Amino acid sequence: MNSLEELRTRVNLTEYTVDNVNSTCFPGTYTGYDDSWSQEKFEETFHIDIVSLSENEMEFDMVGVDAAIANAVRRILLAEVPTMAIEAVHVWNNTSIIQDEVLAHRLGLIPIKADPRLFEYRPAGMYSEEPSSEDTLQFKLKVKCTRNNITSDATDPDILYKNHKVYTKDMEWVPLPGQEHLRSKQIRPVHEDILITTMRPGHELDLELFCVKGLGKDHAKFSPVATASYRLLPEIHLIREFYDDQAEKLQKCFSPGVIELEESEDGRQIARVANPRLDSCSRNVFRHDDLKDGVKLQKVRDHFIFSVESTGILPADVLVSESIKVLIGKCQKFLQELDDVTKTKKKGKKT
Repeated sequence: MNSLEELRTRVNLTEYTVDNVNSTCFPGTYTGYDDSWSQEKFEETFHIDIVSLSENEMEFDMVGVDAAIANAVRRILLAEVPTMAIEAVHVWNNTSIIQDEVLAHRLGLIPIKADPRLFEYRPAGMYSEEPSSEDTLQFKLKVKCTRNNITSDATDPDILYKNHKVYTKDMEWVPLPGQEHLRSKQIRPVHEDILITTMRPGHELDLELFCVKGLGKDHAKFSPVATASYRLLPEIHLIREFYDDQAEKLQKCFSPGVIELEESEDGRQIARVANPRLDSCSRNVFRHDDLKDGVKLQKVRDHFIFSVESTGILPADVLVSESIKVLIGKCQKFLQELDDVTKTKKKGKKT
């Protein structure tokens, strides 16, 4: 790789600093180098590779975009992909030790297994109106703690009391008129074992819970992800060869699996880079004077490793595709506003 290409595409990690972090891939930055954007060039270089995928977790590589685009996807995942969450709680009876407002807050943070794409946003200021089947889900939570007929000297609350722990499994979905078709969707809390509160004999909860569609930028309870982050792909270059004790010492400076030891032709152990993707970029190697001059650490500026963990409301891959749809919608709206501004200026010139 020539020095110009390295300057354009790599971030350098030194002992005390991180250099060359600013994006410079735009026209006029380098004399004699064509950095103009074209869709054809973008389609050739841009690609997404799925590394691992499960129901709630996904790791994928997004290659060939600027950090601004990658960060936009991350922020949309956190704050602009809608979900359903408890917004209103009608407390008919609460004789437990937890206050009504604290209980309502705890309930609001429980993730609800309901596809938000099946519902509309509830109009602002309409929460005092009757709930609609198109924008609201209703749950019932009615639990009363009683004493078991135990004659032994047991002190364990699980033995002494019945229903002394209230879990999310006690929340019962009550279909509104017009929601009969949703019975097959198994609408419920994502996890059935989230502890809501504890009670003692005589304590009782009688609540109605109302879920609406919302965005994480309005309240964190609507955020569909537990984590959504990215990092740049690490690159590790061994400028010289490391043998035996030095090779083992070098291996310990990096995360497990990054450096492997092989047997050379003369029977000595030699270090080689096995999987730089696993490196945490701790730069521990620079602490050793006998090693740091033989290692060069870099990151690929346009190669982003995304890690997305869903709260369980929607699968992780669905959340990523929904975030990209939101980004596309933002771009289309921006282009439309540019067109409107252009038309307005043309009308002004004519008059």
